[in-house]
Amino acid sequence: MGYRFDAVVVGAGIIGLTTALRLQQAGARVAVVTAEPSAETTSSVAAAVWYPTHTRFEAHVLNWASHTYDEFARQAANGVPGVVMRPTRMLLRSEAHDVPWWASALPDLRTVAKDEVRAPFTTGWEFTAPSVEMSRYLPWLQDRLSAAGGTLIRRRIDALEQAGVWAPAVVNASGLGARALCGDTEVRPVRGQLVLVANPGLHTSVRDADNADGYTYVHPRSTDIVLGGTFESGEWDTTPSPATAAAILRRCTELLPELAGAPVVGHQVGLRPHRNGGVRLESDPRPAGRVQQLVHNYGHGGAGVTLAWGCADAATALVAGAVRPG
Repeated sequence: MGYRFDAVVVGAGIIGLTTALRLQQAGARVAVVTAEPSAETTSSVAAAVWYPTHTRFEAHVLNWASHTYDEFARQAANGVPGVVMRPTRMLLRSEAHDVPWWASALPDLRTVAKDEVRAPFTTGWEFTAPSVEMSRYLPWLQDRLSAAGGTLIRRRIDALEQAGVWAPAVVNASGLGARALCGDTEVRPVRGQLVLVANPGLHTSVRDADNADGYTYVHPRSTDIVLGGTFESGEWDTTPSPATAAAILRRCTELLPELAGAPVVGHQVGLRPHRNGGVRLESDPRPAGRVQQLVHNYGHGGAGVTLAWGCADAATALVAGAVRPG
């Protein structure tokens, strides 16, 4: 039928690129179709640490998170650009906390004793988690895709069936774009605002899990620190709010006084692709046009980095029946 590729992935964020690489590794000729370059996707402004943010427990979600953790641990050990296994401390203001459902994905989670924290905290958890600098990692993913013969197509499509001109199998990894591309009204933005400050020498990620004033976390990177944040459902505005930035700085400095006076180097806003009902990862029973198989892989919300490689494996397994390498 004149197909140039075996599979095409719609979307060039971390979900799309990891899925494309796994399809390549399964032997498929792969293209990625995207309206925006990876540097302009939501993934590019993510704090990008492994943590199942606002993700409920399901056995398959734990499986995806565990596989992703293991893959990032391997990549960190192999020196993949931007991937670091970072010590993490999650502080709690109440002692009535069960061990988190995702604890089994971690090799080293331990409970922090009361005498190891200061008021208002009563306990917490310590563990090691992958941290990913997207400005280095997304280009690495693209380079790997290209080096193995993959193609990046800059094109805006209005319907998923349009991708059928390139390949019989299509993976919809369009994130927030899925709301329009496949009419999924369960998809909505969750706005996240971040403040970037120069790193005064911090190495440990710290979360204040129960702060009533707002979402609070401090994630060091190689040259800066990501301070957050917000979780504003249904908000589309990507302009940073000065008042919100000031509140984030105040909460994070209260959490870690070492941040006092750290120069602000940037402000960022991203729209997480949240989906009521959780991630949609399934074969669509009604592909249209020339598309012989359509697999959806979207709706990861703030857990794209946490689930990416596990979901890429699952999506690749679903596509396998439609792919005829060569």
